[in-house]
Amino acid sequence: MKAQTKGILLAAGGASLWGGSGAAAQYLFSTSNITTSWLVAIRLLTAGILLTIWSIYKKPQQIHDIITNRFNIVILLMFSILGMMNSQLTYFLAVKYSNAPTATVIQYLQPVIIIIWLALAQHKWPRRIDNISITIALIGTFFLVTGGHINTLTLTPLALFWGIWCAFAAAFYTMLPRQLLQKFDALTVCGLAMLVSGIILIPILLIGPFPALTGWQWFLVIYIVIGGTMFSYTMFLQSIRYISPAATGILSAFEPLIATLLAVTLLGTRLTIAAVIGSLLILLTTFLQAIPVDRMVKFLSKAKNKA
Repeated sequence: MKAQTKGILLAAGGASLWGGSGAAAQYLFSTSNITTSWLVAIRLLTAGILLTIWSIYKKPQQIHDIITNRFNIVILLMFSILGMMNSQLTYFLAVKYSNAPTATVIQYLQPVIIIIWLALAQHKWPRRIDNISITIALIGTFFLVTGGHINTLTLTPLALFWGIWCAFAAAFYTMLPRQLLQKFDALTVCGLAMLVSGIILIPILLIGPFPALTGWQWFLVIYIVIGGTMFSYTMFLQSIRYISPAATGILSAFEPLIATLLAVTLLGTRLTIAAVIGSLLILLTTFLQAIPVDRMVKFLSKAKNKA
């Protein structure tokens, strides 16, 4: 198998597994007494333990270097709480109060949030392509939230609140670990962050009610932990070895695609035309941000010359 083909399959497969976990969570929330906090706690703790054990076996020195350095520990704690735990909790709360497709699409506003944050922090006006991305994302959000009618809301206030918070949490998740990822393996950093987040959430597992689940529902919980977390992270991160980050970013669109297909075909979720248009516009910003600047300039210049 060619390296590029392998990278594409890994990226698409990882994104698809993650998208499937959103649909699985939507099913669990609608058919059982499982709580968002319990599901996130069991997901992070179990996946964190397994990934950290793997990292200790493969790269023990990296584990040692992270946990014995105060600066690394501070960054890891910030990433664990504000990034990992925050993004997981808000994503599943958004799924609970809306549906998997909507929650998954709204979190794709994170590139726009990062663009605005960097512009404010650096006191620098965004690039033209960034301004285009912001405009498209805002229009897409308008269609998704209002259905194209300015005086109505198609999402409940809670769904909108958790969805927007999820997008900000996803931005934190992307920005916070950059210094660690420059020095350490991504799987090691993510595994430790999941473990720390899971340990923080242990009281929820001890105090909260234990869900009464059927065999099928337990299978979905296991899938969310193993397939939708461990395998999805591992496959997606491994794909960067074979294809460019830009290609990986574009293939991440498989996540909302799979979440939507499963929710519509298996769970009976209905999406309006306005919601579909809004979702496509928001996802378009991911493609725009993934295209290299020089390629975009050449494309625009050719289009201008033809005109």
